[in-house]
Amino acid sequence: MSRRNNNVQGPTSALTEFLKEHGITSTLIARRAATRQTQDEAAPAPAPVAGPSNAPAAAEASSSSRRRRRTTRGSGYASDELDEPEKEDEEEEATPAKKRKLSKAAEAKLKAKEKKKRGVKDSDDDYEDDDAYTAPSRALGPKPPVGSFEKCATCNKQFTVTKYTMAANSGTGYLCHQCAKAGGLDPFKKPAIPKKRRPTEKRNIITFEERRFPTLVSLCIQLITKHIDDVEALGDIGAMNVEAISKALSKNRGLTPQNAHLFYNPANASLTLFDATNLPSPALETLAYHNANLVSLRLDFCGLLDDKAFGVFSTGLPSLTRLELLGPFLVRSPAWQAFFKSHPKLEGFLITQSPRFDEACIKVLVKNCRKITDLRLKEIGKMNDVFLSEIKVLKLRHLDLADPSLSCSEKAMIALLRAVGKTLTHLNVSKHDLLTDGFLTKGLQAHAKKLDSLVLAHLPELTDEGVGAFFQGWKGNPPLLSLDMSRNDLLAGAALKGVFKHSGRRLEVLNINGWKDVPEDDLMIIAHVGTELRKVDVGWCRAVDDFVVKAWLEGENLRGVVQGGCNRLEELKVWGCNRVTAACPRRKGLVIFGIESQTST
Repeated sequence: MSRRNNNVQGPTSALTEFLKEHGITSTLIARRAATRQTQDEAAPAPAPVAGPSNAPAAAEASSSSRRRRRTTRGSGYASDELDEPEKEDEEEEATPAKKRKLSKAAEAKLKAKEKKKRGVKDSDDDYEDDDAYTAPSRALGPKPPVGSFEKCATCNKQFTVTKYTMAANSGTGYLCHQCAKAGGLDPFKKPAIPKKRRPTEKRNIITFEERRFPTLVSLCIQLITKHIDDVEALGDIGAMNVEAISKALSKNRGLTPQNAHLFYNPANASLTLFDATNLPSPALETLAYHNANLVSLRLDFCGLLDDKAFGVFSTGLPSLTRLELLGPFLVRSPAWQAFFKSHPKLEGFLITQSPRFDEACIKVLVKNCRKITDLRLKEIGKMNDVFLSEIKVLKLRHLDLADPSLSCSEKAMIALLRAVGKTLTHLNVSKHDLLTDGFLTKGLQAHAKKLDSLVLAHLPELTDEGVGAFFQGWKGNPPLLSLDMSRNDLLAGAALKGVFKHSGRRLEVLNINGWKDVPEDDLMIIAHVGTELRKVDVGWCRAVDDFVVKAWLEGENLRGVVQGGCNRLEELKVWGCNRVTAACPRRKGLVIFGIESQTST
């Protein structure tokens, strides 16, 4: 009985099982070999026509090839015929996907696994642990077996090959240990252990914010904002939440000439559009025509407002007493002057970023609008001391002269406060970098009597001792409600002590962003005195940490008694305070911005 038909099979290797699972059988390999042989026989041979003497040799070669094919069929596979040239791969493109050949890398890996199971070591295994420093050249062929004798490529002396034997740099042979060391090679050098790559770290800015259930009003506003372009379906949105809807639309610049008339009404006395970027000049003219009785108008990002549209404001809004504009870049000096002449009852004029507003404009303003009490000339490129000398005659309560291109002189600023300081309740002179401690003592301390809000940001000439002495000696002004002295990097503990001695019990808004050198002990004053604080910005104050924040929120424990605490604090900004971690204490109703947490992702 033939052994082929007794259904008895011996053990099979891992490679055999792998080939069987992928449909690679001996029949398939034999068919490929027969196909190649047929193609080779059909191809024209470049050699001379074989005579009778050549025929037996060809027949013998053919029969030998067939014997090899039969041997392949009997064994099940022939590993020597698995690596086929790329040209033969291209000829077999029509083969089904499940019968594709293995790549050389995959095949070598499988061979190594099979040999490892059988306990067979390949001649190339000697190089598996060699690195590029000790590995022999590929051109030398296989390394001679350990224990054999070789001649040194340098000294021609015979030596015994060991696992530390190294190849010559010239590629002509191997070196003995003495010649290898003389050439600067270390045969006993251990391969470097690869360093494990540390996982990348990502800095996440974490904001703790209380998630509240949305109110019915907020849901309605979101719905109206979503369908704002369905003008006819919406009809009249009413006057109750017009400002809230306008603010919601400004988040995605959704205010357009098509939906803007939803906010227009002849009965409107006040109108605020927080983003007029997409309203061209004709749309702004329509605003004036449809809101003829406006008393107060605020337009943010009104960069398309030009002389023509602003001329319509001058004639079409006769009742206007307060105008607030952000970014009226295109309005020229004659248009400003015409507006001031047509509105002698103007009480509030607040503009930001108007590069064409010049000395002639301020002179016409002061001459025609003597009732102005609120004046903002912020980021006006042409501001100088002439502006200050002109507005001295006004009875101002709110004055904002921040961010000029060039600072006004300290002398002109003191003269202005001498004239208007008694009535001022808000003052902003940020980025007038010529102001020094003398402005505080000779200007504010001597003439300011009613200030509630003070902004002195970006004044590099102010000193810690000077600011501290100013606040401690400022007896004529009541405590402040709001103080912004950010970005004054010379200020530290003395200034903070003076601030809280003067205004600590009443202060509600405090911004000391950039006071990098305030010590921790002085920061604790906020916990002791600032019980009325609602908003605090201590960004880039290096001493702020979790314990300082805890003392602010819960009070400081002194001898077992908790004292102070900012119980009304609603907003805390700690940008740049790297010592404040995710474990920072929190409480209901408080939002903390800027906590930097080192977390792996």
